[in-house]
Amino acid sequence: MASLRPNRCYRDVDKPPYTRKEYVKGVPQPKVVHFIMGNLSAEFPVKVNLVATRPIQIRHNALEAARVAANKYLTKMCGRLGYKFQIRVYPHQILREHKMATGAGADRISDGMRLAFGKPIGTAARVREGQAIMTAWVNPDKFPVAKEALRRAAMKLPVPCRIVIEKGKELIKQ
Repeated sequence: MASLRPNRCYRDVDKPPYTRKEYVKGVPQPKVVHFIMGNLSAEFPVKVNLVATRPIQIRHNALEAARVAANKYLTKMCGRLGYKFQIRVYPHQILREHKMATGAGADRISDGMRLAFGKPIGTAARVREGQAIMTAWVNPDKFPVAKEALRRAAMKLPVPCRIVIEKGKELIKQ
């Protein structure tokens, strides 16, 4: 199996959106398994967001890695029903790659850049500056845990992020 191209090939939002899956054949499914986790029925007073600081495309495998890191930490520290966690973006953008032959004799096989539209290789979520990527809802005593979970998730993403308290700032003891 071929390895992934580096994220720098896909992270910039410089091309028009390419999202119409009904017209594109062979688009792989996003790797993100769950978009909302934890206790879905409870109301938590503190809401903490992970916010992007610039516009970027985040690949589906980076979103899944961030989800796993944050969810594992929240489950360990808050218990299975002590939090609610949600990914707020969906990978709609289809990523394409024009595979080039390399090695001995590749010049006789490859056609170079002729008709180089590319085949679908994955999906990415387009994120605007200031948009929330992930959100965690917790009780006030577990605020540092939510903050640490989102910090760990931010390490897996290709963009510098801020952690913003959206609700319950007055309940948190500094």
